[in-house]
Amino acid sequence: MSTSLGKLSAGGRDFIDEAHLHALLGRRAEPAEIRAILAKSLAKEPLSIDETAALLRADAPEEIETLLDAAQTLKRDVYGNRIVLFAPLYVGNECMNDCVYCAFRRSNRLAARRTLDAADLRRQVEALVAKGHKRCILVFGEHPRYDAAFIADCVTQVYSARVGHGTIRRVNLNAAPLDHDGYATVKAAGIGTYQIFQETYHHATYARVHPAGTRKSDYLWRLDGVGRAMEAGCDDVGIGALFGLYDWRFEVLGLVAHAIHLRERHGVGPHTISFPRLRPALGAEVDRPHLVDDDQFKRLVAVLRLAVPYTGLILTAREPAALRREVVRLGVSQIDAGSRIELGGYTELEGEQQPDREQFHLGDLRGLDEVMRELIADGHVPSFCTACYRLGRTGEHFMEYAVPGFIQKLCTPNALTTLAEYLVDYASPPTREAGWQLIDRELAQLPDGSRKRELVDRLRRIRETDERDLFF
Repeated sequence: MSTSLGKLSAGGRDFIDEAHLHALLGRRAEPAEIRAILAKSLAKEPLSIDETAALLRADAPEEIETLLDAAQTLKRDVYGNRIVLFAPLYVGNECMNDCVYCAFRRSNRLAARRTLDAADLRRQVEALVAKGHKRCILVFGEHPRYDAAFIADCVTQVYSARVGHGTIRRVNLNAAPLDHDGYATVKAAGIGTYQIFQETYHHATYARVHPAGTRKSDYLWRLDGVGRAMEAGCDDVGIGALFGLYDWRFEVLGLVAHAIHLRERHGVGPHTISFPRLRPALGAEVDRPHLVDDDQFKRLVAVLRLAVPYTGLILTAREPAALRREVVRLGVSQIDAGSRIELGGYTELEGEQQPDREQFHLGDLRGLDEVMRELIADGHVPSFCTACYRLGRTGEHFMEYAVPGFIQKLCTPNALTTLAEYLVDYASPPTREAGWQLIDRELAQLPDGSRKRELVDRLRRIRETDERDLFF
């Protein structure tokens, strides 16, 4: 099967049954049903669409509180108290699409168009590395010049940059859907996760915000994008929806349906799910009836955590700092920090945002060190770990490993060594002091044995020598 843009994956089809999803949201869930579903989720079993819908219908205050508590418990059981950090890096905002909510839309004459050349890109990467980042996601508009070969070359350039002890160890992508050959090209460059947001799973809304005659107007080509990526060998993919375009509960069901489809067709669900909310953007034209308030936002994050236990949840700096601090505990496993989303923003801009150079307006402009210090104060372990990806613990293999014993054996030790690197090489004195205190507390909780002794030795070597990247 194919669309006008190319060949779909072997299982490529439109699996979003709108009538069924709406019908599920129209029925009231009984308390006993909610309790049974939460028990299943806490046993680390993925939920069905029907079960997810039941959680979305739970709207009594005591039910919501129980749901939020369960999400916190599940996150701790699967991921521990680690929070992985990354930074976005915008490479180019040329775009053929005309998405009504986006400042990069082709009809927006207020946008300052730019594509980073090799020297520009290196300066941006070096600025990120100099702050302590080890992971980044490259972001591109959809344009002929941003083909698979160009994207792969950018990935190679990012990996080649070094500042002192620091390098970027994992490059993820947020880019337009490709064909099978395109995905194979970027995979060969060593990418991590290939991320494609459907934006909205509601067909009429999708058509309204993605005008006809643009590449992005092809709903099925985009819906099938990560399926093609997986067929081409990209075993870590990310999906997402832009909340505020349509009913937030429907979009949650769309994301869960997408995860189930990938699991059924490819044996593994998405590596990450993102759930950004609409933000102001220069030249954007967005209706407001479906905007998601903070309480609804917390609920949707909690339901996603409960519905897809082993999938990473990404909370971005679109959200204000105070809300991010609250939402992290509800099941989030990754956040960005110290983010600038303007083209050239990491070296050319400080302070106020530049609307003509950004895709949307950020809610949290704090630097990486400040975010790290807050995470530490709240008992989270900031992590820059990339060990699993470089040792092949990806795709279905990651799902096999994502159990509590794995957290103690590998995830926590690797989080602590990457945190130690940050503390020695980049941290401010207050963050450094708080970070070593946190490491001492975490070590005290680990079981005695050869692995703990090895971890203690590696932490000493990082602190006293130039050795780095000592992962398990």
